[in-house]
Amino acid sequence: MRYSQDHKAHTHQRIIEEASIRFRRDGIGATGLQPLMKALGLTHGGFYAHFSSKDELVEKALQHAASEVDGRCNKLFNTTDPLHTFIDTYLSEWHLTSPHEGCPLPTMSIEMAQNGNPSATTDYVINARLKQIQDVLTGPDAEDQSIVLFATLVGALVLSRGAENDDLKEKILDVTRKALKGPAAQA
Repeated sequence: MRYSQDHKAHTHQRIIEEASIRFRRDGIGATGLQPLMKALGLTHGGFYAHFSSKDELVEKALQHAASEVDGRCNKLFNTTDPLHTFIDTYLSEWHLTSPHEGCPLPTMSIEMAQNGNPSATTDYVINARLKQIQDVLTGPDAEDQSIVLFATLVGALVLSRGAENDDLKEKILDVTRKALKGPAAQA
């Protein structure tokens, strides 16, 4: 049976959205194409009608995640205290427990780098956040400060997600949040 172009485009987008969720939540390597397609009610063979490879899907899923995060961050950086709002959100219980909805860097970019597949989309995500942070900082070293701040946020989230003990997870987020907001308040 032949499907309309609209149906194919809709199915293509559904695959990207589901992959974006699963790659951020479970990791790229742990997300098999067969379970991904089955979750959508599709066949494994049907995957290749939409994508030439898993790598192509990874890139599209990362672009989708970047778009979602851009929207969220644009709202955060349009508040009265954008830097503190961003820090609080990035190091929140929600972000700790909802990797499937959050920043793709702590999950996807690490795995992509380990597999020798860095992405221009990863660079885009990094640069977009650095620019937003830098725009609210003052002083001649705002660019360097933005790198340290964002790298610290991503690192703290990775460590917290990797910890088994809930108290340790919370402590990593709390201590990092307080340390970053101290200097950020002076910026």
